Amino acid sequence: MRSQTAQYRFFWRPEAPTDPSEIRRIERWLATARLFLAFSALVAIRMDPTELGYSLAAYGLLGFYMGNAFLIVMLLRRRRESTASFRLLVHVADIIWPAFISVFGEGPRSPFFLFFVFVLAAAAYRWGLWETLSTAAAEVALLWSESFLLLHVWAKPNGALPWRMFTGLRVNLQEFEPKRLFMLSIYLLVMGLLLGYLAEQQKHLRAEKAAVARLLAKARVEAGLTGTLQQILGEVRAMYGAAKLLIASQETRSRRIFLGELGGSKSPPSEFVWLDSKPRDAKNYLDDFPGDVCYATYQKGRWSAVALDSEGNQVAATNMEPLERLKQLQPFQSLVTVSFLLGGEWRGRVFLFDPTWRGEKQEELRFLLDLIHQVGPAVHNVYLLHRLRRRAGAAERARFARELHDGAVQSLIAVEMQVDVLRRQVASGPEMVGGELGRIQGLLREEVLKLRELMQQMKSMDVDATRFLNVLNDTVERFERETGIAARLVSDLDGLDMPQRVCRELVRIVQEGLVNVRKHSRARHALVRVGSSPTQWNLTLEDDGKGFSFSGRLSQEQLDQIGKGPMIIKERVRLIAGELTIESNPGLGTRLEVTVPRGGELPHEL
Repeated sequence: MRSQTAQYRFFWRPEAPTDPSEIRRIERWLATARLFLAFSALVAIRMDPTELGYSLAAYGLLGFYMGNAFLIVMLLRRRRESTASFRLLVHVADIIWPAFISVFGEGPRSPFFLFFVFVLAAAAYRWGLWETLSTAAAEVALLWSESFLLLHVWAKPNGALPWRMFTGLRVNLQEFEPKRLFMLSIYLLVMGLLLGYLAEQQKHLRAEKAAVARLLAKARVEAGLTGTLQQILGEVRAMYGAAKLLIASQETRSRRIFLGELGGSKSPPSEFVWLDSKPRDAKNYLDDFPGDVCYATYQKGRWSAVALDSEGNQVAATNMEPLERLKQLQPFQSLVTVSFLLGGEWRGRVFLFDPTWRGEKQEELRFLLDLIHQVGPAVHNVYLLHRLRRRAGAAERARFARELHDGAVQSLIAVEMQVDVLRRQVASGPEMVGGELGRIQGLLREEVLKLRELMQQMKSMDVDATRFLNVLNDTVERFERETGIAARLVSDLDGLDMPQRVCRELVRIVQEGLVNVRKHSRARHALVRVGSSPTQWNLTLEDDGKGFSFSGRLSQEQLDQIGKGPMIIKERVRLIAGELTIESNPGLGTRLEVTVPRGGELPHEL
C-alpha cells in the first residue's frame, strides 16, 4: 500500500493540494487578486476611456466582471468548502472574460493583457504544469477563434460590429491579424510553461518538506529504537515502492554489525526484524560501494550505476564488485543504497531493493541523501535517550540494591542471628525472652518503615498544581501514622499555578526531609508549611529534634563549602533553580527553607 508520501514523490507530477483549508485559503487569495485587478481596470479606464471604447456593452461587461469578482469573495467567506466544480466554473469564466474584453479594448495587447496573465497564475497556483499549459492553449484558441470571426464574419472593414448594442465601438482589427496573434500566442504559451514549471517545482519542494516533517514526527522515544526504525523505514520503503528494505550498521568502537530487514521473506511486509549478523557482513554491506548514494541496475549481464557524493555531486561508479557480492546475498534487479553516519558512533547503509523509479535519477538521489541526513540525527537522539534511560535504570536499580543490602538485608540477617540465640536461651533463662523479643520487634518495625520509604521513592511521581496540596497532605499523614511523630501541613496557597516539575520536586523534597526527621532527628513534632509571594514559592520543614552538628543559619553555598546538609535535597533544589537555607539549633531542632522563583528558567533534568 502506497503512503501519502508516495503520491507526492513518485507520480510524475505532484498532486494538487487536498486539504480543504488549504484549498479555501488559495481560493481566497485568488478571489482577492481578481477583485483588485477589476478595480485597477476601472481606474485605468477612468484615466483613459479610449482603452475601452464608447460602447455601453463594454462597460456593462466590465461591471459584470467586477460584480462577479465581489460575489466570489463573499461566497468564499461564507462557505466552509470550495468544491471542484465551483473552482472549475470560476476558472472557465476567468479564461473566457479576457478574450471577450479584448474585443472592446485596444486588442489583446491592451492593459487587459494582465487578465490573461492572471488566469495563467491562477491555474499554476491551483494545480500545476499541465493545467497551466492547457489554460494557455485555451486562451490562444479563443483569441484565434475571435480573430477568424472578426476578420471574416462579423466586423466591417472599418472595425464596426453589425449589432445596434455595439454602436460607437470600433474594433482594432490590426491587433487580431494572424501575424500579431502569432507572437501573442507564443508569449502566452511560454508564460504558461514558465509559471506551470515554477508551480510544479514549488509543489515538489513542499512535498519534500512535508515528507521530511512526517518522518521526523515518527522519531519518538516512547516507541523505542526498533519501533522508530519500523515507522521511519516503512515510510521510506513505501515512498520508493521498494520490494524490500535492509539497513546495515556498525558501532565504531566495538565493530559490532547489526542488520535489520523490512518486507523480506523472514518477516511480514510491515514488520521490522533484526537478522543474525557476522563480522564479514561489514565487507558485504558497508564497504566500497560507489558514492554516498547510488542507484544501480543489472540488465543483460551488465551493471549501470549513478552515484553521488555527500555534497550531491556525481562521481564515477567503476567498482561493481560490492554490488556483485550483494547480489549473491540479496537477489535484485535494481537497487538504491545510501550511507549514513550518526554522531561518529555509528556508520551504516540503507538498501532499497527493486524500487519503483519514476523521477529524474540524480534529483531523487539528492532528495534521498538529504532525507537521510535530516532524519538520521533524530533516530540517533532516540538511540541516545534510550541508552540513557537504560543506564539511569541500571544505576537506580544498583542504588536500590545497595539500599536493600546495607539496610533491610543486613538487619534481617542480624534478626535471624538474634532469634537463633534467643532460641538457645529459652531453656536456660525464660525471663530474658520478653526483653529480647521487644528489641527484635522494634528492629523489624524500623526495617518495615525503611522498606516503605524505599518503595515510596521507587514510585513514579505524577503530580501537578491541582493535586499538589493533596499529595503533600497524604505524605504528611502517612508519615505521622507510620512513625508516631506528630506532623501537620499548613498552607496559604490559593489558585496554585506552579509548574508540574516544581510540584514534583517539592513533593520529593518533603518526602526526603521527613525520612531524615525519622532517621536522625529524634523529634516528636514536625511541621510542613507551603506558601507563596508575588515573586516566589516557599517551602518550610521544621522539627524539634536534635538538629545538625552546626549552629546557625546557613545558605546552600555555605553548606557546600563546609560539606554539610542533605545531599539529595540540595540536588533537587538545584533542579528547580531554587535556594536552600538550613537553620540548626543543636538540641532544639532544625528549620529547612526552600524558595523557588516564579517564572525562573528551569535547568534541563538530564
